Amino acid sequence: MLGSSKRHVFKPTAYGSTRSRRRIPRWLVLMLTGVVLGAGGLLFLQKSYGPVRLTVEQSEQLHYDLNSVNMDKQRLQSQLNQQTRDLTETRANLQAQADELKKAKEEAAKLTSDLQLFVDAMPADPRGTSPGIRAATFEAKDGYLHYLILVMQDEGKTDTFTGQAELNVAGRYANGRSGHVDLPAFKVELQRYTHLDGTLPLPEGFTPRQVSIKITREGSEKTVATRTIRVSR
Repeated sequence: MLGSSKRHVFKPTAYGSTRSRRRIPRWLVLMLTGVVLGAGGLLFLQKSYGPVRLTVEQSEQLHYDLNSVNMDKQRLQSQLNQQTRDLTETRANLQAQADELKKAKEEAAKLTSDLQLFVDAMPADPRGTSPGIRAATFEAKDGYLHYLILVMQDEGKTDTFTGQAELNVAGRYANGRSGHVDLPAFKVELQRYTHLDGTLPLPEGFTPRQVSIKITREGSEKTVATRTIRVSR
């Protein structure tokens, strides 16, 4: 034979394989590693910096506290609503009182104006004194003398007059004897005018007929005004 060539023939062995092993892809290893590291980091952050986990007792206490806060909030809101209603009612009452006061002032001003007309129309004291006794009424009832006396000064006088009034009562006793009775004096004070009213006791069995009024200035016994008026029957 002309030259021959040697060929190597592949012979499988009992311990080998004709196919090579497959390896895990590198990208899968990296992905799994990232997942594990991320989960671990998340758990670490939650444990280190996240909210503290509460125990059962702490959770129950928290719910109890929240319920108490809600109840307090409702109570305070109810009180606030009641106080708001009270404030609104108070304001309404104040406004009503202010309106009534304004109306009363207007009526008082009108009455003062009307009264001034009567004051100016009152006849002067017959003796022409100032102050003078412009009018008076007397009535005997149940053992007392009821009196009402109008005393006035002339218009333009600004000084306040201070003095006292004395009443001398002429009348008759039950046995028919006539007599005079001096009743306790009482204070007189006025600028333009004043009215004196009250009651004074009479002696038992005494029937008054007329009353003499005498007004003196404070600290003096000099009579500044006098007038005699019959007692009404």
